Amino acid sequence: MQTKPYLSLDDVKKIAAGAEAEARANNWNVAIAIVDDGGHLLWLQRLDGTAPISSQIAPGKARTAALGRRESKIYEDMINNGRFSFMSAPGLEGLLEGGVPIVVDGHVVGAIGVSGVKSSEDVQIGKAGIAALGL
Repeated sequence: MQTKPYLSLDDVKKIAAGAEAEARANNWNVAIAIVDDGGHLLWLQRLDGTAPISSQIAPGKARTAALGRRESKIYEDMINNGRFSFMSAPGLEGLLEGGVPIVVDGHVVGAIGVSGVKSSEDVQIGKAGIAALGL
């Protein structure tokens, strides 16, 4: 039997705090979602002033990154490069840049999804959250 790391609630809170700090430092209003390796929602927060739709988009981006084991931008790029049929992939909703997998010891243990500003800024916030774990 193999073993692997997993996200604890304390880990999730550290990631969320790191992401929120990055967003606030840049005056960016965003929604932040964190999921486990199966794409199940562990955390969702929407900063004041964030559009309500971001509360739907952020978890989708996170779920896509967790289940795909890669940044959600890869799927957006595939679609933008003409592979439109990928939009029908079952179970994936956030086929937009802004979902980043959380990798520990070579294992994807979850992902963070951010929505509300430019996609590259969403990623910046997500990576700052992951960095708060010391990874």
